[in-house]
Amino acid sequence: MLLGVSGLQGSGKSTLARQLAASARARGIPAVVLSIDDFYLGRRARARLAREVHPLLATRGVPGTHDLDLMHATIDALARATCTRPARIPRFDKGRDTRRIPSRWRRVDERPRLVILEGWCVGLPPQSASALRRPCNALERHEDPDCSWRRWVNARLAGEYAAAWLRLDRLVLLQAPAACVVARWRGEQERALLAREAPHAMDAAAMHRFLQHTERLGRHALRTLPARADLRLLLDRDRRVREMRRAMRRRGAAPARADQTCSSR
Repeated sequence: MLLGVSGLQGSGKSTLARQLAASARARGIPAVVLSIDDFYLGRRARARLAREVHPLLATRGVPGTHDLDLMHATIDALARATCTRPARIPRFDKGRDTRRIPSRWRRVDERPRLVILEGWCVGLPPQSASALRRPCNALERHEDPDCSWRRWVNARLAGEYAAAWLRLDRLVLLQAPAACVVARWRGEQERALLAREAPHAMDAAAMHRFLQHTERLGRHALRTLPARADLRLLLDRDRRVREMRRAMRRRGAAPARADQTCSSR
């Protein structure tokens, strides 16, 4: 089973995914967590995209800055993993802004029954062409005036990312109360990197610019993912779960118009 866990940056996806995997293992179910962040392209590959496609692609984050071929290969390898043919899970070092060398990737010697794929854009659909026209912040207004970066990123969502989401058996959404909380949540993560003196950790100004790259799609996620999720965990501004809502639809059916609501307890 491939379970997607989606949510805006800093919402607690990694924590939830680890807890789900630990709970599964406690019940005798082999489980593995994958983070879409670990499939980011390294600095050199993104620099090539910046030269050949658009300068904004030098910054990791948006669709098109991941190595989806590696992600598919990793999922396929997990499906047939044995001690004689182990799977390897990549690791991306955000402090150094590049992928770790393969010798430091995690080794998996057993085929898991549950694979959890977590990431801020997991399950995200493309936007309409008309939605791309108006810039949502200063970065888009001044550095993508002709919408070429936005259109390229959106084409990736409509193509290879949409195909990747088709592999998901279920989707869980950590639903933020508003897009504005991302700056605080993501800032907490970056301050931890600064405390470790990571070489590519961002200060407040760099973080503000970084978040502008994904602001459009974060707002798009708030509008579209609730109807696509099988289970929603509604968060408050302190990331506490205040409500859970399960979609009332059969597997493979279209998103429902109504939700079944239950207590977070």
